[in-house]
Amino acid sequence: MFTHLRRSPGFYKRVWMLSLPLILQNLITTSLGFVDTFMVGLLGQTELSAVTAANSPVFLLQVIVFGLISGLTILASQYWGKGDTDSINRCMGVTLYAGLGLAGLIALVMFCFPTQVMALVTNNQTLITMGAPYLRIVGLGYIFNAVTSVYVGAQRSAENPMMGMVVFTLSMLLNTFLNYVLIFGKFGAPAMGVTGAAVATLLSRVAEFLMALLYALRDRRIPLRPALILRPGKAVFRSFLRYATPTLFNETFWGLGTTMMTIVMGHMVISEEMLAAYAIMGNIDKFATVACFGLAGSTAILVGKYIGEGKNREEVYSVSCCLLILAVSLGAAVAVIVAILLPTVFIPYLYPLFHLEGLSMEIAVTMCIVYIFYMPLKAFDITNITGVLRAGGDSRMAAIMDLTPLWFFAVPFTALCGLVWNSPIWLICFASYSESILKVPCGVARLRSRKWINDVTRRADV
Repeated sequence: MFTHLRRSPGFYKRVWMLSLPLILQNLITTSLGFVDTFMVGLLGQTELSAVTAANSPVFLLQVIVFGLISGLTILASQYWGKGDTDSINRCMGVTLYAGLGLAGLIALVMFCFPTQVMALVTNNQTLITMGAPYLRIVGLGYIFNAVTSVYVGAQRSAENPMMGMVVFTLSMLLNTFLNYVLIFGKFGAPAMGVTGAAVATLLSRVAEFLMALLYALRDRRIPLRPALILRPGKAVFRSFLRYATPTLFNETFWGLGTTMMTIVMGHMVISEEMLAAYAIMGNIDKFATVACFGLAGSTAILVGKYIGEGKNREEVYSVSCCLLILAVSLGAAVAVIVAILLPTVFIPYLYPLFHLEGLSMEIAVTMCIVYIFYMPLKAFDITNITGVLRAGGDSRMAAIMDLTPLWFFAVPFTALCGLVWNSPIWLICFASYSESILKVPCGVARLRSRKWINDVTRRADV
């Protein structure tokens, strides 16, 4: 398999030039979430647990938007290989209609019924009362974020990931400043606590939308065609429906599955300690996987463009194998780094900073140890499912491989361990990450079959 690593001169530089802005963009986006967690965590463990619980439905909204953008990437990257920017505009139009509809509906539910939504996540009344105002406000920001993400996704598919990196960098800096001002009441502003974090996030989402709009009005890489965006046409709609619907279904139910993990922890006897530790581990996971998602993003662009350019199947397969080998190597390197940071940074500095002590500290350490062993497998899954298979138009099989281990193994196993058997903490942590064990062999088998390689633009042009 290592013969696939022999590539033409300049290939790895191209991968790096595509991946680096995506990695930085993911790092910035992750930092945005960490800023909320960090500053709210300074208020206390209860506030941190409340925001963790409130962010579960928000996370679901985020993954739905990500699912739509992944569907957009499938088509847009192949159209970019053909040089067809008009069809990219049509794809943006379909994605915007779907994104605004779904984000608006979910935001409306969270705004009108925040207490009821919080009650689905946890039965701790203190956390419900504290998290409801946060949930009501922060969901509105993702209506603006849905529009921004569609445009950034189109630019990324056209090999311009730098645009999204700049927009989200400025958004993160603004959010950090507003968090400081509104959470703690600086520069004459009222100290709003948890609610201040939500207001800061909303304002930063509005700002990033305005930045993306100004960029779009001046851009020449993908000239805006309002008529095509507003009326994308039945052919593109059918093609988008065919390839994006499984991706949207995938991300929605993957997000629900992940939310179920939070719900299980929120209903355990030690719910406050579990949620606090899970919040910190969630942020560590996001930072640990930014490089993996960056590589997966560049993989989707390259594989999609290769197919759009008409490369033969073996060439597409070979480049995909090369990128997956890089992904596993990257995952192993990240696992080593996390293993070094656990005793040197996390235990002595990071966990105490968030008031994790006693049982909360024990849970956080155990989660991290289990996570380290899963990291190389997770890196393969991320690049194979969100990069290779989706770029080849195999979104339906990608969804089956992603969801079956989660819903039929990891979720019920975690629920039994945490709520029925009262299992030791290490087994609960093992169960929550166990889906990767089943995904890898299925992913390798599908990869080797070559059945995932499809030119999806042919259907859209009919």
